[in-house]
Amino acid sequence: MIKHKYTQPSIYFGGDIITLLISIIISVFLFSEEAALKMEMYVIGSLILFWILIGYWRNKNIDSLGNTGSRTIFYIKAYLLMLLLILVAVTTFNLDDLNKNVVIAFVISLPIVGIPVNYFIIRLKRVMYSAKKSKHTLVAGIGNLAVNVEKDLISSKQHYVQGFIKCKNEDCLVSNDKVVGDLSNIQSYLKDNPVDEIVIAIPVKASKKIRQIIAAADYHGVRVKYVPDFQNLLGSNYKITRYGHIEAINVRQLPLDDKRLFFIKNTFDKVFSLVALILLAPLFLILATLIKLESRGPIFYCPVRIGRSGKPFKVFKFRSMKENDASIGGQRSTIKEDSRITSIGRIMRKYSLDELPQFMNVLLGDMSVVGPRPHRSFLNQQFQESVDKYMIRHYFKPGITGWAQVNGWRGPTDTEEQKCMRTKFDLWYVENWTLMLDLKIIWLTIFGREVYKNAF
Repeated sequence: MIKHKYTQPSIYFGGDIITLLISIIISVFLFSEEAALKMEMYVIGSLILFWILIGYWRNKNIDSLGNTGSRTIFYIKAYLLMLLLILVAVTTFNLDDLNKNVVIAFVISLPIVGIPVNYFIIRLKRVMYSAKKSKHTLVAGIGNLAVNVEKDLISSKQHYVQGFIKCKNEDCLVSNDKVVGDLSNIQSYLKDNPVDEIVIAIPVKASKKIRQIIAAADYHGVRVKYVPDFQNLLGSNYKITRYGHIEAINVRQLPLDDKRLFFIKNTFDKVFSLVALILLAPLFLILATLIKLESRGPIFYCPVRIGRSGKPFKVFKFRSMKENDASIGGQRSTIKEDSRITSIGRIMRKYSLDELPQFMNVLLGDMSVVGPRPHRSFLNQQFQESVDKYMIRHYFKPGITGWAQVNGWRGPTDTEEQKCMRTKFDLWYVENWTLMLDLKIIWLTIFGREVYKNAF
């Protein structure tokens, strides 16, 4: 059985402070503020210190005080001890009548205030305890799903798993001593044992047995929850949603499906890109001049890439190759020591400076600062045909930089390993997105080493 500790010392100490403050205010107001200024503060200060020490001892030993009656006796003893100290103080110190009256008023008001304050605290703690105490829970099932349910129930710290009910012929994956019965004796078990809740952890195809469990629980007034075994079928990213009176399962619920999180990312993208374009304007001017001086042609190269939901868009890049090359815009990938690359283009590509104009794509709504990198149409088709779940990365906008790139998976995609690893990192990103992850990727893009390892 789980032991519950609902007597947290901090709330009692707070009650002591409230009691002392109100008692001081009462004694001051009874005999005017002038009296408080004239009184011997070290006397009443000593009493306050004494009460705090008593409270500290109580908090350290509160569990040993037992029930409310024991605690009441403790408070009476503490109060009588304080009265004795006051009697000693009044006879020892030369206090005038006004000071004596203030001290006496303080002592009298202490129990008058303290009793209702502590009563309120005890009631509050009982309410908190009843809300947090563990529910006596019975799990219907003994298979893998039941094992997972037990782990989650225990980790929630709101359930005490009494045992398991065997519902069908399946391998017993729980401890045999935890199996308390089967469907034939569930009625008698519920009658003889305090059960707050039954959690059904068997497949939905066993509908007759599920209805039998629900009927038994209804007869004894026991709550029932059913855990469908969707995880084995759909994975761990599913989410149940509601369309009116109909419930549906989103088989792949991702962080950015949350409209609030999507709004945060989108706002960050726009603000970051606007600031970046302003700060990088002088660099843009220098690069544009060098591009025009080295070779004829436009400053920007705008190839078509595949973006969110598989829709094509034009991406902005600084032109790093000679114009009118027959392979530009075609299906030929860039290779090391490629003769098409200009001198300034080689420098830009090494440090990814040719990608900087894509901040304009972010402002236009086609891209994010961070996300899976967009591919050409023919390359997209190759990935789709050879890599499982590849198109999931197109649920959201592509990025200027990404999780795969900062982990060294950029550049060539000639081998199956290169394609699979790049997709693996992209899928991990969309399944685990956080704003802090975006900031980390931006940092690694600027200062990391892996991102430039395969650049050419």
